[in-house]
Amino acid sequence: MMTNRRQVLGGMISLTVPGVISTRAFGQETINLTISASHPTTIAWVAPLQTIVVAKSNELLEERGSNYRINWTEAFGGALYDFNDTLEAVSQQLTDMGWIGALWEPAALPLQNIMYSLPFTTQTVSQAINTMNRLNADEQAMKDEWARQNISFFGSCVSDGYHLFTKKPIEQLSDLEGVKLLGAPVLAPWVEPLGATLVNTGIPAMYGQLQTGVGDGTLLIGTGAYPLKLHEQAPFVTRVNTGPLTFGGFGVNTDTFNALPEDVQAVIAELGAAYSVENARLIEEREAIFFENFVKEGATVSDMPQEQRVEWVNRLPDLAKLWVDAQEANGVPGADILTKFMAVVQEEGAVPLRDWTAGL
Repeated sequence: MMTNRRQVLGGMISLTVPGVISTRAFGQETINLTISASHPTTIAWVAPLQTIVVAKSNELLEERGSNYRINWTEAFGGALYDFNDTLEAVSQQLTDMGWIGALWEPAALPLQNIMYSLPFTTQTVSQAINTMNRLNADEQAMKDEWARQNISFFGSCVSDGYHLFTKKPIEQLSDLEGVKLLGAPVLAPWVEPLGATLVNTGIPAMYGQLQTGVGDGTLLIGTGAYPLKLHEQAPFVTRVNTGPLTFGGFGVNTDTFNALPEDVQAVIAELGAAYSVENARLIEEREAIFFENFVKEGATVSDMPQEQRVEWVNRLPDLAKLWVDAQEANGVPGADILTKFMAVVQEEGAVPLRDWTAGL
């Protein structure tokens, strides 16, 4: 009989779910939980799962006089599943909780992917993450999107803006014609109008794919590119700065969460919010350091001129209108969410390079 990957993973994880609180010692009860990510802890949106959620959970439970302690099983760096399965892994309880990459789930999590239809909108990490956390907290449509996936969501993740890492210099937009860029599929509408081709992949695979010629470069955030040393294979770094954006975050399987004692639920929810804050702090801290390191380690770093950035965003189709039309056709209130997003992000201080509400 054939055994598929889901059956294998399900068997591994079934030993960790908290249906039965397993261990009693000195008046304490231990809950076994697994926390996972497809990416390594060197990445800024994975590290806080370990340094915040895992590291601080038992400390908070002890401070609050709880009888419960968590015995964590950590499965980072794709130990249980790859980048395409982050949503399925949590929603189907292959893991109890972890990082969910919404950018690979445009059909299941379209509202969480809204920022990919609004490039060049934000300037700071705080503008992006505060906006999405506010919407996830206040908008019923956003809450319903997570609920449909059997996920309790507690904090968005954020990145710096996207930049070009290429094997040849990019001095003008026409230099991108015919270039194969590695990246998530949601980036295809950003690069195809410039004559480039998007090759669907995840960050962990990029170094080898650049090395073997699968791609001529990548459109990627600096804090994702540096830890994996992508500049060794694509040494021409063009700072495009499409604007920081959110792309998922920290979620817990709802069945798992509902089975937890209330005091443990409260700690997980609080640490989920803290995860989001720490992710943002790490991005801001690391971006400046990493770009200095690119230069120190031999990469050629240049800034894309503002006029080219304006030309780039204006050559794009009306991505916002296309996104809204697709959501409305599926009964999702896309126009309402996009309008609210643009209002909130400007309340947070952003100055969009293009008015994405103009076509609505």
